[in-house]
Amino acid sequence: MSSTPHHWRRQPFITNPWLRWTLIIGVLTYLGWALATLPFNWQRIGEGLPRAVRIFGGGLPPDFDRYQLLLDGFKESFQIALLATLLGVLLSIPFAVMAARNIVPRPVYLIGRAIIIVARSFHPVIVAILFVKAVGFGPLAGILTLTLYSIGFVGKLLAEEIEEIDWGQVEAMRAVGAGYLSTLIFAVFPQILPRQIGLSMYQLDSNLRASAVVGIVGAGGIGSTLMNAFGRYDYDFAFAILLVIIVVILVSEGISGWVRKRVW
Repeated sequence: MSSTPHHWRRQPFITNPWLRWTLIIGVLTYLGWALATLPFNWQRIGEGLPRAVRIFGGGLPPDFDRYQLLLDGFKESFQIALLATLLGVLLSIPFAVMAARNIVPRPVYLIGRAIIIVARSFHPVIVAILFVKAVGFGPLAGILTLTLYSIGFVGKLLAEEIEEIDWGQVEAMRAVGAGYLSTLIFAVFPQILPRQIGLSMYQLDSNLRASAVVGIVGAGGIGSTLMNAFGRYDYDFAFAILLVIIVVILVSEGISGWVRKRVW
């Protein structure tokens, strides 16, 4: 008696074929409508292509003669990123505790979540523009911007980590009569410490990248140097800055990844 072999086939994400093809056709129709209705100025795009070629041509070869200006800009960017990471991580701890529903009352949880949501709602460039208007041009605006950015990111992930802790350690501390603060210090924080170290390293790496972006709107760092180079049409120097930014981010990413592997 012969039997026909059966081959396993993974089920599609949407098993109903009518619904699946309706969604596919709907998405394709929307993409076509969006591309057809967006106000693309093809004449201006065509005129910009030679200008783009001229800009890239003017950036070669890159000019590293003003290396001292490069070093000063990156030194300021690193200082901004480091200070913002330290402040952001420290401030994110109490907000993360407030935003963890398993260790605080619901009203406190809602306040903590609201603060983190507000901190995560806006792109750092938008926040940097607001702080530049408030405190003026310079590194202080960059530090405040990236501190708020760090609170939103680190606070959210730490709050989720607190919600997933081993509750047995908390119950053991409460069983011997420990107070709320002692329970946090000896039962909650030791469980999230490795995650917090890893997040801190990742946030430092992220802030180093973001410091170059927020500097473009006047928040200090290498971004300001880059914007000034473009403003003076020094494309060769601007291209040198871009190359150094890429190298620095690659090195920072490698160091951050190595540390996170050792911690986790």
